[in-house]
Amino acid sequence: MSPRLLAATFALTFPFNLRSQTPPSSLKWNLQLRTRAEIRENLFDFDASRQAETDDAWLLTRARIGFDWQPTPSLQLSIQGQDARESFSQRPDIPLRSGAEGDDAFDLRLASLAIGTTDHLRLTVGRQALGFGDERLVGPLEWLNFSRTFDAVTLRHTSRLWSIDAFTASVVHPERSRFNRSDWLDPDSRNQSFSGLYFSSRFLPFQATDLYAFHLHEAPDTDFATTGFRLKGDPLQLNGWDYTIEATAQFGNLNGHNFAAAAHHLEGGYQWTQSPWKPRLALEYSFGSGDRNPSDRRITTFQNLFPTNHPPYGLMDLFSWQNQHNAVIRLAAHPHPKIKTTLDLHAFWLASTADAWYRANGTSKVRTPDPDARRFAGSELDFTASLKLNPHADLLAGYSHFFAGSYLADTGAHDDANFGYLMITLNY
Repeated sequence: MSPRLLAATFALTFPFNLRSQTPPSSLKWNLQLRTRAEIRENLFDFDASRQAETDDAWLLTRARIGFDWQPTPSLQLSIQGQDARESFSQRPDIPLRSGAEGDDAFDLRLASLAIGTTDHLRLTVGRQALGFGDERLVGPLEWLNFSRTFDAVTLRHTSRLWSIDAFTASVVHPERSRFNRSDWLDPDSRNQSFSGLYFSSRFLPFQATDLYAFHLHEAPDTDFATTGFRLKGDPLQLNGWDYTIEATAQFGNLNGHNFAAAAHHLEGGYQWTQSPWKPRLALEYSFGSGDRNPSDRRITTFQNLFPTNHPPYGLMDLFSWQNQHNAVIRLAAHPHPKIKTTLDLHAFWLASTADAWYRANGTSKVRTPDPDARRFAGSELDFTASLKLNPHADLLAGYSHFFAGSYLADTGAHDDANFGYLMITLNY
């Protein structure tokens, strides 16, 4: 890694104070500065014999500034701007081009008006972040430098034991040198509309029970529904044990074809809460359906919608919740009250080699499908360590290694891949 890159990485590690007049109690400012240095090797082609533009080191920086103004308990205005940059990279500076996060100069990230109270009925209109459950289907994807927001109308009702969210939305697309817009603001778009209901309850004191139904429309000929449930055990009520069960099904039309797909996730873990390090050991299994016969004009590849995919299926972002089997062993510990470490081991198989291996964004493909290839894609080892430097500063470091499997050997280059990063975040 170059000296310039290292210097820039640590430039924000020194704490500083914001000096300003104390604002009125109804007005709260927020500021976030985040920088992350990354180094990647073979993550896109698994070929050590050539130097791809993605085999590189770079710096990602993000600055956010905004405010929440609440003149009355039932009225709140939220505004936040964001500037996201990628530096020292050979990749294009265009967001999402060749895997790049690119440059998205200062733009509007949040702009919403909320009417009502958080403990009863609340209507929110405008640009906002959406996230439900474990964010396997809908989440803000904060790991991505420019993250994800929606232009949306949401209505939330909350009571003591349950809540329900109803929404209609369209995802905001980052564009370099242009105002970021959703399809609602772009007359030449796909006319995307994403709507749904999400019900969450605590009728059982030891478990959260969620039910949901989503609908996605995109012109000219995509209309499908996603329905499912999630059960999540509370380790504080289960003597350290926890579990998650989530299952979902999709049906409708996708790009003019009949569409039906399914996915599920199973997880069980235990945390030794009385131990000083509070270690947690967990086992997980995730499945997303693939398409076994691409020529039959019927699509069965699960559509991952708008997820936060960075933690669930490996920190190298090589997989999404589609056309995959993923078995995981997770170990976490707190060697110090301000330090958390995690070690995850993933094993991946494709559900169908007649379908593609989809990366975390759900659209990019690792290889052209080969029905004759073996299904084992490989395994991934992820290590992370996070440190709370002070009430405003967090440091995160990680290293991941991907062990190439037989699927890669059968379809082309099959060298292992590496990923390392160091990130600091300042929040005020």
